Amino acid sequence: MVGRDREGIAAGCPQFVTAEPFTLGSTAVLDEAAARHMRVLRLDAGAVVGLRDGQGRVGAGQLVRLAKAQAHVEVTEAVSVPPLPPVHLLVPVADRDRMLWLAEKAAELGATSWRPVLWRRSRSVTPRGEGVSFQAKVRARMEGALAQSEGAWLPQHFPEATIERAILAAPPGDRVVLDPAGPPLVGREAPPLAAPFVVAVGPEGGLEPDETAHLIAAGFRRASLGPSILRFETAAIAAVAGARTDFGAGTTGLEA
Repeated sequence: MVGRDREGIAAGCPQFVTAEPFTLGSTAVLDEAAARHMRVLRLDAGAVVGLRDGQGRVGAGQLVRLAKAQAHVEVTEAVSVPPLPPVHLLVPVADRDRMLWLAEKAAELGATSWRPVLWRRSRSVTPRGEGVSFQAKVRARMEGALAQSEGAWLPQHFPEATIERAILAAPPGDRVVLDPAGPPLVGREAPPLAAPFVVAVGPEGGLEPDETAHLIAAGFRRASLGPSILRFETAAIAAVAGARTDFGAGTTGLEA
């Protein structure tokens, strides 16, 4: 049964991410992966499906043609959703499967950007997530998570970088490096977080002292998620969730 979401768009129907923006009355062309998924779901012409382009445009439409490599959807509803307050992630280049899991959760929580960093201890990880083919897998996981969570914005996805390049590329704002020895990130004793919020997460085994010093010199402050030593993916998700909670729901206005 098709209902309505908080944007007034058809909900409760299969959701798909488009490669290109779409407008009301246009025909959205979905790729082979979407077409395959539609066949698995046994969708026929006339079926209502949800659409989102990952850049704030969400909508719905009717399936008008399903081929082997493409699906064509006539767009009957479309609105623009403003972005949430910016939350940027500097994640470690690490174990591939754990990075993919983190990519899913980052998309579900509405992270604004994703930049893997090759920390010194990242070099000893195998198999680690890096390279063009792995970047494509990360994007696919993010798109799947966006569709399932019915979000509007995909994280901006960057290739892996050195610490120097990551710092230069990080936007200005409230910059935090997670450190168990730091003061609390959230809670009654913590200062309010501010957007744009940038959080650097170290690799398994932690950052080297000179890497932490480099971040501090670039305006990052230490912050802790508690006394436990967390896996990098757990720490990253906790930080993003904490920031999202601290910032509240963000803006809610829509544009047709």
